[in-house]
Amino acid sequence: MDRLIYTALTGVDAAMNRQRAVANNLANASTPGFRAETFSTANLRLRSESLDVRGLAQGAVRGADMSAGTVMQTGRALDVALGGDALIALQAADGSEVYSRRGDLSVDVTGRLTNGDGLAVMGEAGPLVVPPGWNISIAQDGGVYAADPGAPDVPAELVGRIKLANPAGSPLVKGLDNLLRVPGGGILPADPTATLVTGALEGSNVDTAATLVDMIEAQRGFERRTKVISTAEQLDQSSTRLMSLS
Repeated sequence: MDRLIYTALTGVDAAMNRQRAVANNLANASTPGFRAETFSTANLRLRSESLDVRGLAQGAVRGADMSAGTVMQTGRALDVALGGDALIALQAADGSEVYSRRGDLSVDVTGRLTNGDGLAVMGEAGPLVVPPGWNISIAQDGGVYAADPGAPDVPAELVGRIKLANPAGSPLVKGLDNLLRVPGGGILPADPTATLVTGALEGSNVDTAATLVDMIEAQRGFERRTKVISTAEQLDQSSTRLMSLS
C-alpha cells in the first residue's frame, strides 16, 4: 500500500508540473521570441539490497525548444529579429547576464535600451544607454546609432553595439522568468558574426493547436493519478475492516 500511495503521489506531482509547463507555453503563444518549454518524466527507483522497493516518477521542465519562430515584418525601427541561433544578452533584475530571442526593443525614460520585458540590453561594456529623445537606429551587426533630431545634417553616431551571443552547443537552462542562463552563473562570449534584421520580430515557436492537445492530455493524466490515490485509500480502508473482523 505504501508503494502504491507514494508512487501515485509522485505521478500527481509530475502531472501538475506538466500542466504548469503547458499553461506557460500557451500563455506565451504570442510573446515575441518565446521558446517553448520542453517537459519530460523520468522513472526513479529506490532500491534495497535484494529488490526494488518503490518506483517513483519525476516530471520537470528539461529545457527549451530552440527551433525558430516565424519572422514578421513590423516596420518599427527598434524591432529586431535575430539570425541563426543568436541570442540578445540582457541584464536580469539581480544584475546577472541572461539571454533571450525577444527583440521588441525600446528606450526608457533614463535612456536605457530595453526589451519587451523591461530588461536592459547589454552592450560590449555593460547596459546600453542612448541619448534620450534622439532618433535611434540599429544596424545589421547590432550597432546602435543615435541622431540628434535638432541637427538633421549631422550623421548619426555609433553609441554602442548590442551583445549578440551564440550558444554554439553550450548548455543553457531556462528559468521560470522565461530567460535563458548559463548554468553556474557563466556568460556567453559575444559572437562577432551574429546578425539581426531590423523592422521585424520573430514570433513564439509555440504550436497553439498541439499545446491545447497537450493541455487536455495533461489534465487527463492528472485525473487518472488522483483516481489511483482514491483507489489506494479504499483498499486501505477495506484492509483495516478485514483486520478488525479477524
